[in-house]
Amino acid sequence: MEPKKNPKANVGRNSSLYFAIGLALMLFLTNFAINFKTYDKSDIDVGMVNMEEELEEEIPLTQQLQAPPPPPPPPAAPEVIEIVEDEVEVEETVIESTESDQEQKVVKVEAVKVAPAIEEDVEVPFAVIENVPVFPGCEGGDNNAKRDCMSKKIQEFVSKKFNTDLAGELGLSGRQRINVIFKIDKTGTVTGIRARAPHPGLEKEATRVIGLLPKMKPGKQRGKAVTVPYSLPIVFQVQD
Repeated sequence: MEPKKNPKANVGRNSSLYFAIGLALMLFLTNFAINFKTYDKSDIDVGMVNMEEELEEEIPLTQQLQAPPPPPPPPAAPEVIEIVEDEVEVEETVIESTESDQEQKVVKVEAVKVAPAIEEDVEVPFAVIENVPVFPGCEGGDNNAKRDCMSKKIQEFVSKKFNTDLAGELGLSGRQRINVIFKIDKTGTVTGIRARAPHPGLEKEATRVIGLLPKMKPGKQRGKAVTVPYSLPIVFQVQD
């Protein structure tokens, strides 16, 4: 008995092929649907650029300020011409010749006296002088001994002669200091006394006392008598 169906009409024989084709088609459509994007055409503006146009830079115009010309100089004053009369006689200076001849007599010149040189008053500090001034009673000993003896004698002399009660009479109190500077000149005499104190009355008293110092033997530098400056501080306490 022959079958009724045509073996070529059997659709089940290629089912696996159709399934693979359908699956691939579905995957393609799904991927396309996922990656599909849309754009709003109104937001996109594609303009045209004309490259032939050149950019023109605007350069600001500047105006150079010119300084005004200086004022013209004032006119020169007219020169005054003074007319001198011809009656005034002008004496001409006669220049005599300084050349001499054999007939001219030679005048003998007497010896010219040379004036003695004026010695300068040289001052040498008391600390560096070779031979210090010698106070009366300090003749013995070397230079250092004479220096110490002189300082001691002057302090004793000032302590005896200075009126310390004067500070109280002037209304001063406490410790008082007077700086005195004087010079022992080339003859050993005290000169150039200067004093500085808190009150003019103390300065006057210090000047009076230093002026009473006796005459000394002058100091010497290189065998010559010189002036020696000396400073003396006078310090005392005023009893309240």
